[in-house]
Amino acid sequence: MGRNNKKRGGRRGGRGGSRGDTRTDVVTESEMSNDRLNSYYKKQQIIPDDTWEDFMQTLRRPLPTTFRVAGSRQTAKSINELIQNNYVPSLKDVLFEGQPLPPPEQLPWYPEGLAWQFNVAKPVLRKQPEFKKFHYFLVSETEVGNISRQEAVSMLPPLFLDVLPHHKVIDMCAAPGSKTAQLLEALHADDTVTSTSVPPGLLIANDSDQKRTHLLIHQSARLPSPALMVTNLDASIYPIIKISGGNSKRHTNQLLFDRILCDVPCSGDGTIRKNSGIWRKWQPGDGNGLHALQVRILVRAMRMMNASGRIVYSTCSLNPVENEAVIAVALKTYPEYELVDVSSRYPELKRCPGLTSWAPTADKAAEKYFDTYQEYRDSLSSTDPVKLTEGHWPPSNVADLNLTRCIRIYPHLQDTGGFFVAVLQKRQQGEPDFKERKREAAEPSDVPDAKKPRLAQEDTADSIDVDEHAVQPITQTGPTGPETPEEGDAKTISYDFKENPYTFLSSTDPILTTCINRLKLMDGFPSSNILVRNPGGDAVRSLYLTNDIVKTIISNNDYTRIRLTTAGTKVFAKQEAGKDGDAQFRVLGEGLPVVLPYIDPSTIMESGVSTLRILLKAYHPACASFEEPFRSQIESKSIGNHILRVPSGTYAAATLSHDIVLPIWKSNVSISLMVDKKAKSALSLRLFGIDITVAGVAAQQQKNMPASEQPDNDMEGEELEKEEELQQDKLLVPSD
Repeated sequence: MGRNNKKRGGRRGGRGGSRGDTRTDVVTESEMSNDRLNSYYKKQQIIPDDTWEDFMQTLRRPLPTTFRVAGSRQTAKSINELIQNNYVPSLKDVLFEGQPLPPPEQLPWYPEGLAWQFNVAKPVLRKQPEFKKFHYFLVSETEVGNISRQEAVSMLPPLFLDVLPHHKVIDMCAAPGSKTAQLLEALHADDTVTSTSVPPGLLIANDSDQKRTHLLIHQSARLPSPALMVTNLDASIYPIIKISGGNSKRHTNQLLFDRILCDVPCSGDGTIRKNSGIWRKWQPGDGNGLHALQVRILVRAMRMMNASGRIVYSTCSLNPVENEAVIAVALKTYPEYELVDVSSRYPELKRCPGLTSWAPTADKAAEKYFDTYQEYRDSLSSTDPVKLTEGHWPPSNVADLNLTRCIRIYPHLQDTGGFFVAVLQKRQQGEPDFKERKREAAEPSDVPDAKKPRLAQEDTADSIDVDEHAVQPITQTGPTGPETPEEGDAKTISYDFKENPYTFLSSTDPILTTCINRLKLMDGFPSSNILVRNPGGDAVRSLYLTNDIVKTIISNNDYTRIRLTTAGTKVFAKQEAGKDGDAQFRVLGEGLPVVLPYIDPSTIMESGVSTLRILLKAYHPACASFEEPFRSQIESKSIGNHILRVPSGTYAAATLSHDIVLPIWKSNVSISLMVDKKAKSALSLRLFGIDITVAGVAAQQQKNMPASEQPDNDMEGEELEKEEELQQDKLLVPSD
């Protein structure tokens, strides 16, 4: 997606100015013109001449607001029905300043109608009552992960990847994580509303920017998964990952993936509708400089995929140098791969085929073009830098590559951003033979030597079986550790890696067994897959759960070499019980769906919506404040962690379409709902249509205060106003 910089592995660019500062990227409609962009894309003939003006006018209009209903399939269905039945009817025939407002509409091509679009201005969301209420609901559900504010075209790559729960998947340039979340959802297709499955597959989310990996962790935490790992590596030289092989502990195999997403760093001119600063800055060199990096990432992915796997390559750029040219070089490097025809998928998605001819230029003014690479080289003097490679031009066998199977999305087709998608797989047995190339490092031939990274493999006495078509390893002669680029490459990754180690507890660890016994977990609980994250390897504060393949990877690889930032999901945390009790572990709110299938059903308490209402309205309601029979139940329980189920059904205050299961903590005389305040607010809005939580009531009271009672401190008032504006804008700034 739009990352207009040359950092390998995917730091995104083009995000605009920061809040609180003077915006320098705002462009008025009269300034939305760029002669270089016009000249370049007319030369590429990306669209017919008779649609050019429609195309350009669309680029000058703001993007509609789009969002996706996220989470497990059943949860998403429940939220979607709430939007359809409760909110959309109230948004029909709404007027604002005398003008009718269009209600939200489902994107016609997105599966099960789980993606929506609406096109209203900011003042509407802040002032029009019905839309303001809808927007507040969306923001609340976004906070807890049930809504993903995501540009429509950005939803496409995970769909074309076709992930199933058993697949081993890697998202090579994953931050900020909206596509990673989609991949996780596909991996967890068997989840229910109340419980999370432990899929046999794997998702590795990687990004080269260390800070953005933590954003990635935050995003993915909204769907806790024992199958998730996050790494902080340069995607173009992603290292070999070892997994157990055979009966010998010293024998390992290379991990090969079933599905690989390469949503690579790009110039991002397809995002011009939301990043208007591109109008001022665009020039052909933006894409030219990223071409080699994009090739290296795709080629690396080809070497990491198994024989029956699938790769999706995508950018939010319209530039063929970053799209078809990259695909052509990769297919030349590995002719055993082919483009997949996906033209019949999502028939309501309007698209154009990939290009088979294009004209690169090194001229910043986009005026001088050369028909061939040789003509370009002949035009250079001995002192001129060589800015382009042969791979920037269409290859001589372009007709054989089926580049028309690529997908181009243009903004004027369905009021979206611009996008490019290509789906690749290895040719099936029985198809025409191809001439294999076996280069020592399997690098594309047209990348200049100075830009070729050195892919190193750990020097180890262990035996590693690798797919000879997937990788041609080089024995590392220096010290072991993270792979480094050759001298002269941009040093984009900090090797000051300070993450805590990953230590799996013995299933007989006394703290773990005490935790299991107190929480009444049944025998099937995967206690051998519990890990801790501290230097001593002790069960000090938090316990994490992984699935089997994540455990295998951690056990067979140096976590510092693969720069492992997180693995699995946190399920238990230590809770201090106060003066009269011992500290013990409790189930975390985000960990409960994973643990729930293993909790003895007879230990789960049941009550109605009235009990839940009391828990939402107060932080520590007294046990005596609840109605019978729940009051007697909770008073008879010991101090510690317990589970409450509110069954589906029709109650006086609300109707539940499915059970709600929540962790609570019992102290001497009171209980607490152990979920964070954002989750409480979202649950309250979903059930009662208003936020009855302590935080929600306080916020509403402050809004209703007379002007004379508002904060005297100007700075305090300004900060409150900025925070409110930030909340209002959350659904107006889409994720790539």
